[in-house]
Amino acid sequence: MALYRKYRPATFAEVVGQEHVTEPLSTALSAHRINHAYLFSGPRGCGKTSSARILARSLNCEQGPTPTPCGVCDSCVALAPNGGGSVDVTELDAASHGGVDDTRELRDRAFYAPAQSRYRIFIIDEAHMVTTAGFNALLKIVEEPPEHLIFVFATTEPEKVLPTIRSRTHHYPFRLLAPRTMRALIEKIVASESVAVDDAVYPLVIRAGGGSPRDTLSVLDQLLAGAQDNHVHYQRALALLGATDVALIDDAVDALAAGDAAALFGAVESVIDAGHDPRRFGVDLLERFRDLIVLQAVPDAASRGVVDAPDDVLDRMRDQAARIGPATLARYAEVVHAGLGEMRGATAPRLLLEVVCARLLLPSASDTEAALLQRVERIEMRMDISIPAGEAAMSAGASASAAAPAKQYVRKTQAPPPAAEPAPAVEPKPAVEPKPEPIATPEPVAKPEPVPTPEPVARPEPVVEAPKPPPVAAPPPPPVAAPAPPTPPPATEPAAVPAAAASGEPGATAVRSMWPTVREKIRDRSKPLYAMLDAAIVRAVDGDTLVLGHPSAPLAKRIGEQRNVDVIRDALKDALGVDWRVRCEVGVGQPVPEAEPLPPEPQDDPVEAQRAEENSMIAEVGRDDEDAAPRRDPEEVALELLQNELGARKIDS
Repeated sequence: MALYRKYRPATFAEVVGQEHVTEPLSTALSAHRINHAYLFSGPRGCGKTSSARILARSLNCEQGPTPTPCGVCDSCVALAPNGGGSVDVTELDAASHGGVDDTRELRDRAFYAPAQSRYRIFIIDEAHMVTTAGFNALLKIVEEPPEHLIFVFATTEPEKVLPTIRSRTHHYPFRLLAPRTMRALIEKIVASESVAVDDAVYPLVIRAGGGSPRDTLSVLDQLLAGAQDNHVHYQRALALLGATDVALIDDAVDALAAGDAAALFGAVESVIDAGHDPRRFGVDLLERFRDLIVLQAVPDAASRGVVDAPDDVLDRMRDQAARIGPATLARYAEVVHAGLGEMRGATAPRLLLEVVCARLLLPSASDTEAALLQRVERIEMRMDISIPAGEAAMSAGASASAAAPAKQYVRKTQAPPPAAEPAPAVEPKPAVEPKPEPIATPEPVAKPEPVPTPEPVARPEPVVEAPKPPPVAAPPPPPVAAPAPPTPPPATEPAAVPAAAASGEPGATAVRSMWPTVREKIRDRSKPLYAMLDAAIVRAVDGDTLVLGHPSAPLAKRIGEQRNVDVIRDALKDALGVDWRVRCEVGVGQPVPEAEPLPPEPQDDPVEAQRAEENSMIAEVGRDDEDAAPRRDPEEVALELLQNELGARKIDS
């Protein structure tokens, strides 16, 4: 006897995984609240017909209605899972008895009282196959049936049941079983059959059954029937079920993690040589990506029953999830899912599978958001590996040269006078200015142009200022109040700097270099405005206002309209992250110089002096480090990766 028939439940307590249905029904039977019509819906093989038979058995038991039939009375024996049936319980298959004539005959028979039992029960399976005329013929008797009559409709598509019929029933939806519940069920049945089954076979059986107890038991029955020496081996189950070997799936995932195209296509070749269906391999690979995504999001997914696999396979899956980023896994799953749709009905499924593998290996071939995220994630992972190595090399070089005295750099304006300095502790250079105490490392200047260094000591009205203590380990000279070169008060110093530079926002030069990107953003929002800005130039940045120039007065007026200004402001926010006002003037002329916002003064500019100092210090550092080992800046590494991975190009200002 088939397993699904041998282990068919006889009471509601034996129904597995449908507690949301069996418990309310048991409560209703205990309280004797019996309805005249029931509707059981759900996927195939989940226990709808078996539950309808249990309900009929519970209603007609001599001790009932009861949720626990006695099992010894005539009705219980007749309605047992392997019983011969009862004349008062009629089962109909609507697939072959759904016409109007069949339902009329059923209606005429329904008026007769039961011969041996308490109720006359009609179980109509596949109720969605009843025609509209057939439902209309049953409508009246379902609305107002005799006291002894009960209808039980079972269907996989409850939405196709006539609404007037469905509204007069108690609807109980059945569901598919979870993998953890299904595994407990089949392990119990395997123990009852005294058969040994490999641990790796259970996920294959559960996956083949699709959550349906009946289908799962049918698959298990097939494996047990072909078991040699009462032992179901993994390889035998693999061949019978047509599933892909876990080793091939592991090879494919490992090849993708390493970016090894030869290994990936070798795995595809092994799949074809083993006689597996390419589409089935794609489905199994997609399920593996799903498991990896879940393991990344939920580390204890295996203990929760969300991911079902043997322990050794789980260890390999955890290692794979650690090597592949979440964005990469998400794109892999999307590409494979799309490829499975293309394989449906294809004449060359292997070719399509290899095309899918090529797409997996080359994210730059697509301009989708998922591909971009994968490329950015790859850059981030490579930076996490390369930059610390570079830093370690630099620190090793620094420790090797620790015996040599390090040169110290300090701004000229903050250095004490040479007369007040004691004997130099570091190596003196006659032709070079003395080496004072270090301060914070200056920021690199974009264009280090040599500028004549003005002498700030010539400025009148010196101000006495105590220098800050140096942040180095070497013992500095004692801080003594010494006259420092005059510096303007902090409140007036930013007045000589453009507003954009003082606030850290980009200046006119930066906006000009990014103007093509801003125009691309504008084109996405308004193509007419994009065309009007073809002859426009960036003239200047006046505080928080971007000044544009256009040779045509009518077009400049149109560009200055509020709706066009709003589009330009939004584009500037996306490209530069600034919230500026926009003004368009007539005429292009010459761009306003960004570095000279104010007319030159006859006296020395402190900003230019500071800039000259920094340039001089940077040049001196370059001369001193000519013989030292080359050092790589993390920003340079990031730029190189952006150029190699994303195809970025450097914009010349």
